[in-house]
Amino acid sequence: MAIEVRTDVKDRVALLTVSNPERRNAMNLELSGKLVDALRAAVADESVGAVVITGEPPAFCAGGDLSELQDADPATLRTVYEGFLEVANCPLPTIAAVNGAAVGAGLNLALACDVRLAGPKAKFDARFMPLGLHPGGGYTWMVNRAVGPQGAAAMTLFGDVLDAEEAERVGLVWRRYDDVVAGALEMAARAAAAPRDLEITTKATMRVTAGMTSHADATEVEVRAQAASVHSAEFQQRVAALQAKISKR
Repeated sequence: MAIEVRTDVKDRVALLTVSNPERRNAMNLELSGKLVDALRAAVADESVGAVVITGEPPAFCAGGDLSELQDADPATLRTVYEGFLEVANCPLPTIAAVNGAAVGAGLNLALACDVRLAGPKAKFDARFMPLGLHPGGGYTWMVNRAVGPQGAAAMTLFGDVLDAEEAERVGLVWRRYDDVVAGALEMAARAAAAPRDLEITTKATMRVTAGMTSHADATEVEVRAQAASVHSAEFQQRVAALQAKISKR
């Protein structure tokens, strides 16, 4: 069966489905390259305002391709990382619709998204230690930011595997859905309905202010961007529409 990343666009949301069915969507060099291409195409499409990433059922992504990893050098590993690094660097809002097992590199792929949602069969398994494999691709940084030092240690060093309920409880995922792809598309459509440039600017601002320790510094970063948005045609039109709606009540 073909290794591919399918793209479907609806309501200004690009749904990217990673598909490597024979290996439960394991992230190999070919799939990583196709994910990079699909993401870049989505960002380049002005009609797309948000991205959802899921896996070909029944898995989300079963990790890295072990047959490639056995002989991998740093250059090969960096090429494998490119897929989820492209997700992490995506300027548009991103959601991981975790419909099955997210293992190793698959957990990286989920962590690289802005928001993670879990379906009933979702499973989050670092699995690096049992394989005798050091984590890579920025995993240790991402998981620490997602669940804190204790959660990162539990998942990574102690091999705690989380189902959907536990992942929601510890904050690894935002919410659970019976139909996680439908839930992700609905959520992503709300982001995509906002002005595209505003979503991109706000996401960039959130990344900058996340590393700040001063409220005043964060306010100074926001004030310039907010002032620019106040004078945008989109803001003026939306305020006028809201005022007209209120006046009719």
